[in-house]
Amino acid sequence: MAEYLRRHPDFLSERPDLMRVLTPPARRNGDGVVDLQQFMIERLRAEVARLKKNQRVLIGASRAHRIRQTRINEAVIDLLTARSFEEVIQTLTTDLSLRLDVDAVALCVETEEPNVPGVTRGGVRILRPGTIDAVMGANNDVVLGASAAGDRRIFRQAAGLVQSDALMRLRISPLAPAGLLALGSREAGRFQDGESTELIDFLARVVEATLRTWLNLPS
Repeated sequence: MAEYLRRHPDFLSERPDLMRVLTPPARRNGDGVVDLQQFMIERLRAEVARLKKNQRVLIGASRAHRIRQTRINEAVIDLLTARSFEEVIQTLTTDLSLRLDVDAVALCVETEEPNVPGVTRGGVRILRPGTIDAVMGANNDVVLGASAAGDRRIFRQAAGLVQSDALMRLRISPLAPAGLLALGSREAGRFQDGESTELIDFLARVVEATLRTWLNLPS
């Protein structure tokens, strides 16, 4: 075995798992003596540092998820306790930005009509039919943009602030126009493409149900 190790000097460095089970020699000094114990200690230190880094990343991600969940739950409570349809619209177009700590919120509907009774109130923006599919894709209900410049059709005067956005398709009712709820942040990377969309999707479904209830529309 000793002869094999001499012919394969990288054997242990390529198999760090063996370093945990080997018994190191006592530390000695002298010409030609390799301090294997020190080598093993450095290996273990590097592994501990890596595990600590991974732990910090997981803790940070967990904390951020809890914060997002709390904010969305508070926004949902605001919607469910609104006392009028006008208050629902105000909650979505004004209060939601404070609850979710974003810089822009847009509630949009697609229609050719300038006025849709019960739907187009103050703060609700009109989009030309097909705009939502154009910006989200025909098959997507939620789209997150980590470095998305704000679309002026959606965010209007706030578009220049937006560096990251979350777009939610709203299917309020077969009798209502297609809708969109958009969140915009000046912080690039705030909404990361590929991250879980469960909380954002939950918010969108609550918004759909709330608007449908107040407008007395079928699902």
